[in-house]
Amino acid sequence: MANLKTLRKRIATVRSTQQITRAMKMVAASKLRRAQEGAERARPYTQKLAEMFGAVVAELGEDAHPLLARRDERRADLLVVTSDRGLCGGYNANLLRLAQGFVVHRPETQVSLVVTGRKGIDFYKRRSVSLLGERQNIMATPAIEVARELAGMLAARFAEGETDAVYILYSRFRSAISQVPTLTPLLPVARPEGGAPAVEYIFEPPRATLLAQLLPRYVEAILMQVILESIASEHGSRMTAMDSATNNAADMIDRLTLSMNRARQATITTELMEIVSGAEALKG
Repeated sequence: MANLKTLRKRIATVRSTQQITRAMKMVAASKLRRAQEGAERARPYTQKLAEMFGAVVAELGEDAHPLLARRDERRADLLVVTSDRGLCGGYNANLLRLAQGFVVHRPETQVSLVVTGRKGIDFYKRRSVSLLGERQNIMATPAIEVARELAGMLAARFAEGETDAVYILYSRFRSAISQVPTLTPLLPVARPEGGAPAVEYIFEPPRATLLAQLLPRYVEAILMQVILESIASEHGSRMTAMDSATNNAADMIDRLTLSMNRARQATITTELMEIVSGAEALKG
């Protein structure tokens, strides 16, 4: 059994760690509220833009814009959105596992990776995998700027025929305790389901001209929504992980305290036995 000094030191260490995890949980909860509001506010904008896109593209063919062209997927780009920091549970591990599965299950497709977040970049660098592009410090940059940068690069590659499809792998925010790793196609831009809109619109300028202006904005809006969802998911996952760590530290402190009390009781019992034995020896 460990001695009292060692147990007291371990309890102090675990208690110090518990204070850190509790503070990190509170910080993550505070950031989560703002991130969740941002993601929820962006959803109606993206949805309305999708409705506008559906109305404009309803009577146009795939040749109306390069981003609508469908080709056999011999080459594909995969955008993986990870975090810059750790201590967020299985957030990054789940995304990277799905990314590996995406590559493995498409042996006939040449997959090029674009990774955001230091954790994902380090993961592939340790495996000597060359990346098509990388981006860090997403939280320190407005989401629209990051989305515009990524959309410009990915759309240019698709329009020039350097890739046949673009996919996004990110964590969709459902709630503070539920984040869903999601794989969704980005390019070619999918036509909204439901066919032509019920309302007949009069377009000025013509559909083709309007589509050329609207489609890049639509791609940017999708990527902005993805980034906002990922940021909210990261904070939610970190808050949940730090809450679990705090509870585990409390359980460990209870177990160590019980062991310390038992060790102290055993020491006291041993000392009493020695005193009684000495007194009996003196009497004899």
